[in-house]
Amino acid sequence: MSSVTPTDLQFALRVVLAVIFIGAGVTHFLPSVQRTMAAMIPPRLRFTGILSPRALVVFTGLCEIAGGAGLLYRPLIVTSGLCLILFLIAVFPANAFAARHPKRFGRVAIPVVPRLFGQLALIALIGVAIVPGA
Repeated sequence: MSSVTPTDLQFALRVVLAVIFIGAGVTHFLPSVQRTMAAMIPPRLRFTGILSPRALVVFTGLCEIAGGAGLLYRPLIVTSGLCLILFLIAVFPANAFAARHPKRFGRVAIPVVPRLFGQLALIALIGVAIVPGA
């Protein structure tokens, strides 16, 4: 009989998700990745100044790092998880834009349907990881 509890599994899932989001967030600061991600922002969402594509890439990187770290800090688990869910919804238009331009974005341009299922799977995993008392 195993002594692994649902709480242990949730913790392990939060650690895995934290590594994924923190790792992804850090990549937003690599110049080549930053250029590609900035180009993925759809034209109708491109602005100048504080909302410029590069600034949004930096901001989303910080969001991923903060969200991932928050999954590991008990008082912030639920809030961080909900923010990461909103984040995944908010960045989907950029992923869909890239998917429509595979010649321009190469392997980053994951087709829309698999990308959508991936985003939904991440959202579901976050939901499982943050349910209190599970």
